[in-house]
Amino acid sequence: MSDHTAARAELRGDCERCFGLCCVALPFAASSDFAVDKDAGTPCRNLQSDHRCGIHARLRQKGFTGCTVYDCFGAGQQVSQITFGGQDWRSGPPEHARRMFDVFPVVRQLHELLWYLTEALSLPAARPVHAGLREALEKTEELTGLTPEELAGLDVAAHRQEVNVLLLQTSELARSGTKGRKKNRRGADLMGARLKGADLRGANLRGAYLIAADLTGADLRGADLIGADLRDADLTDADLTGAFFLTQPQLNAARGSAGTRLPASVTRPGHWTAQV
Repeated sequence: MSDHTAARAELRGDCERCFGLCCVALPFAASSDFAVDKDAGTPCRNLQSDHRCGIHARLRQKGFTGCTVYDCFGAGQQVSQITFGGQDWRSGPPEHARRMFDVFPVVRQLHELLWYLTEALSLPAARPVHAGLREALEKTEELTGLTPEELAGLDVAAHRQEVNVLLLQTSELARSGTKGRKKNRRGADLMGARLKGADLRGANLRGAYLIAADLTGADLRGADLIGADLRDADLTDADLTGAFFLTQPQLNAARGSAGTRLPASVTRPGHWTAQV
C-alpha cells in the first residue's frame, strides 16, 4: 500500500455510514466522562432513530466528554456496511443485534492495528521490517473480512501480540535516528508529572500514564506514544513533530493550544483553546 494517507483516511470513523454502533454496543458508567450509566447493547438515550446523536454539538457541555475522545478507526462503517451488508441492528431478530454488537469491538481492535501498521510502513527508518509489516497488514485486512461468526471467535489478543513484535522493532528503528537522549518511560506512572519543557525526544512512552501531566513546551519529537494515556495532559506549545503511533482519541483527550506542533497524521482538536 503506497498511498498511506489515503489508506489511513479509511481508518477514521464515518458516522454517516454507521448505525450508531458505538452508541449502542459499548457500555459506560456515570463519571467525569459520562453523565449517566449505560449497559452494553443498550442504546444511548441521546441516540436518535436516524442513528445520529441528538446532542452531538453539545456533548462536552452535557457531560459526555467520553464520546468526544472516542474513535472506532472506521470499524463502525466496516461492520455496518461490509460485515453485515448494510443491515441495521434495529431490523431482524434480537440475536442479529447481539452478533453485530459482539463483532464491533473485535473489528475495532483490528482497525486500530491497521492504523499502526500503515503508519509503520510510512516510516523510512523502519524499512528493514517493511516486508514483515506488509505481511501483517495484509493478514489483518483479511481478518476484517471474516464472517460475523468467525470474527466473534477470533483470538484478537494473539494476533495483536504478533503485530506488536513488529511494532516494537519499528519503534527501535525509528527512535534510533533521533538526536538526544532516548529515555525509556515505557509503562511509567507519570500521572500529574511536572514535565514542562522536558526533553523527551525519541522517548519510549509506550503505555505510559501521562494523565494530567504538565507537558507544556515539552519536546516530544520522534517519541513513541502508542497506548500512552494523555487524558487531561497539557500539551500547550509542546512539539510532537515526528511523534509516532499517536492516535486522534489520545489527542482529543488531552489539552493543547494553537502553538502545539502535531504530526500530519492527526488534526488539532476543536476544543483546544486557540492562542495567538
